[in-house]
Amino acid sequence: MTESLALFRRATSHDIPAMSAVRLAVRENVLSNPGRITPQMYEDYLELLGRGWVAEIDGQVVGFSYANKTDASIWALFIAPEYEGRGLGKRLLDLATGWLFEQGAECVRLSTGANTRASQFYAAQGWTQERLEGSDVFYMLAKRIQHV
Repeated sequence: MTESLALFRRATSHDIPAMSAVRLAVRENVLSNPGRITPQMYEDYLELLGRGWVAEIDGQVVGFSYANKTDASIWALFIAPEYEGRGLGKRLLDLATGWLFEQGAECVRLSTGANTRASQFYAAQGWTQERLEGSDVFYMLAKRIQHV
């Protein structure tokens, strides 16, 4: 299965249990304290702080992204391990960054673990590394200006 067989849609509060399950299933960027990310945090990012999207295959949520409009950042991007490498993350990232740019952001930021596949993924998508802090790397993506 590839991205073409996935349904991408805006996340709803009904998706929170499935998104949480995806988040807890990842092999990298594992939460040291899973209780730190609460269902209320997912809920807040759906409407108050930003917007979320899910990727579904056969009615199952297999990935999600969240954009934080308060600081123009990507709060989350996670794909279930068995669905990695199929283009789902790229599409979910494009949805989140595109929405932030539509909201007026000039650049979007995120952080992830240094020396991870996620870090390599963001670099391959054209994100610029801004700095390293401890075991985290911070990236920035500037809005592309289209010339007519």
